[in-house]
Amino acid sequence: MAIPVRQDRSGEPDEAQSLAALLPIGAELKARVRILVVDDEHTLRESCAAVLRQEGYDVTVSGRGQEALDLLKRRAFDVVLVDLYLPQVGGLALLRAALSTNRDTIVIVMTGNPTVDSSVEALRQGAFDYLPKPFSATHLQVLIGRAVHTLLVARETRDQEAELERRHVHSEKVTLLGTAPAFRQAIELARKVAPTDASVFITGESGTGKEMIAQFIHHHSRRSSRPFVAINCAALPEGLLESEMFGHRKGAFTGAVRDKPGLLEAANGGTLFLDELIEMSKPIQAKLLRVIQDGVVRRVGSEATDAVVNVRFIVATNGDPEAAVKAGDMREDLYYRLRVVPIQVPPLRERPEDIPLLAEYFLSTYWVRHRSKGAPFPKLTEAALRALCAYSWRGNVRELQNVIEHVAVVVEPGAAIQPDELHLPGDAASPTGANPASLISTLLEESYHVARDRVIAQFERQYLTWLVNRAAGNMSKAARVAGVDRTTLYRMMERHGLQRSPTAGWVVEREAETPAEADASQPDQGAVADVREA
Repeated sequence: MAIPVRQDRSGEPDEAQSLAALLPIGAELKARVRILVVDDEHTLRESCAAVLRQEGYDVTVSGRGQEALDLLKRRAFDVVLVDLYLPQVGGLALLRAALSTNRDTIVIVMTGNPTVDSSVEALRQGAFDYLPKPFSATHLQVLIGRAVHTLLVARETRDQEAELERRHVHSEKVTLLGTAPAFRQAIELARKVAPTDASVFITGESGTGKEMIAQFIHHHSRRSSRPFVAINCAALPEGLLESEMFGHRKGAFTGAVRDKPGLLEAANGGTLFLDELIEMSKPIQAKLLRVIQDGVVRRVGSEATDAVVNVRFIVATNGDPEAAVKAGDMREDLYYRLRVVPIQVPPLRERPEDIPLLAEYFLSTYWVRHRSKGAPFPKLTEAALRALCAYSWRGNVRELQNVIEHVAVVVEPGAAIQPDELHLPGDAASPTGANPASLISTLLEESYHVARDRVIAQFERQYLTWLVNRAAGNMSKAARVAGVDRTTLYRMMERHGLQRSPTAGWVVEREAETPAEADASQPDQGAVADVREA
């Protein structure tokens, strides 16, 4: 299968030359870039090699998988262009061999039968991109140019890190605190995907720290020397979001008094974080998909390609992306292109053992920020820690952070912080929700039967809160998860003074108030549940 190479007979630069100029790579550098093309179809293999050699690259070709495998074991290549379906040794095996020989190798997988499963699997195993056949010479040149640009950024990042190490300067890496198994699982997955260029789709409730995890991935990637750019898709109207992302040309709309590059161009070489992606309109989704596939950016009001970018995408949402796809609110092809590596961030109520660690960290951080140097640090008492662990944290880590910052601003230096100084809503300071790690000293002062009853009560209360909140207030679902009937759950909730919020579905403290007062208080609960990440 031949790939069409458009010949320029008019004296004007052709499309490939125009696009190549937008991602300039010097001739001397191209000559040092070693590319391996592997395909059992002679015409396609030689056509690719001819195009790339004309660009000035050092190109080696192979028509057999075993031969290519031997080449990869003997020699490190910068870029490997490999067919997915090869006899004897397949494309994925060659992908793994190339990456094991040289972790910085860029592997691009070609396929004449592209499917969602095969494409996503190639990306998950470390492919830089996949190239559906047939493709044009222009597409190939731009994709290889973006791959080589990625190599340049990786070298720049290594040089920067080496310079910092030589000067004994620590780079400002993002620190993520937590020991809960579900949270550690999310962080380990983030750590594994960071060195690759795979797109990451982060899901989780508002305030759980999705953007922090995105920053963690960026700072541990080979792109960390380039910008991390974030945009909240839900915070801007459609027209403004399109202009911010893609940029605009002078005169494109009222107020466009000059050409302006967008955030995609600002993130070139680095990472673009798209928060609340499912709020993006379908027309902008289609335009974004073109950038992900081809790297080509066209600004608002432009009739020509304005930039070719090399960007890694990390996206997040506090909603259900699969439901958005089924409802037609999100393009399925965009979803699968971005959901190469999904990461689910657990809510804070499912990691209560992390609350004391986070609270102490926030307290020390904000004390240093807001107080004069040398002021004695305050300390959270055991009772305050128990109160923090008993609270439901519907705003997750963001809400905990705000509570502790308030404490750091108002308490006296050296104070022992008590539960009432936390100003938690409701009866959050009740000791029945004690933190297991800090409950021991209290239990040792009790008799056996009292201590046993307290532990059982604490377990039931925390388990009920976790269970009903996990089921979003659906008591039938909660009963199925627990393996009991709904009547048992209702009796346990009655015994511990808990009730289900009619609007939010969360477990809350039962308050002695009239029905009218209860109705009036419901909007406040909903507002707390809707705390957004910054």
